[in-house]
Amino acid sequence: MAGKLIPPILNKRAVNNSKGPKQTTEETEQSPANQVESPPKKKKTPSKPSTSEDLFDATTAGASREVSMLFSKFAELLSERAAADTSQMKELDGILKEAQNLESYLKEKKKHLRQTLALISDKLQS
Repeated sequence: MAGKLIPPILNKRAVNNSKGPKQTTEETEQSPANQVESPPKKKKTPSKPSTSEDLFDATTAGASREVSMLFSKFAELLSERAAADTSQMKELDGILKEAQNLESYLKEKKKHLRQTLALISDKLQS
C-alpha cells in the first residue's frame, strides 16, 4: 500500500449495525447533525520581502520622484531664465528709446544748423 492514496472513508473500519446498513465511523462523524459548518479559511501566502512586482513598484516610484524633481528644477530654471529675459528686454527697450531720443535730438540740431548756415549764407550774399 505504500505510495497509494486511499480515501479516508475506505480506510476506516465499518461499524457493525445489525438493524441497518453498515456505516463507517467517519460517515457517522460527518453526518449533518454532528457537523458544524464553518466558513473555509483563507490561506495566507507567505510574504516574500522583495518580489519582482514590489521591486518594479519601488523602482517606478523612485523614478517618478526623480522625474518630478527634475521637472521642478527645469521649471525653476525656465522661470529664472524668463525673469532674466524680461529684465534684458526692459533694458534693451530703455536703450532703444534713448537712441531714438538721441536721433531725434541730432536731427533737430542738424535742421537748426542748416537754418543757421542758410542765414549766414544769405547775409554774406547780400
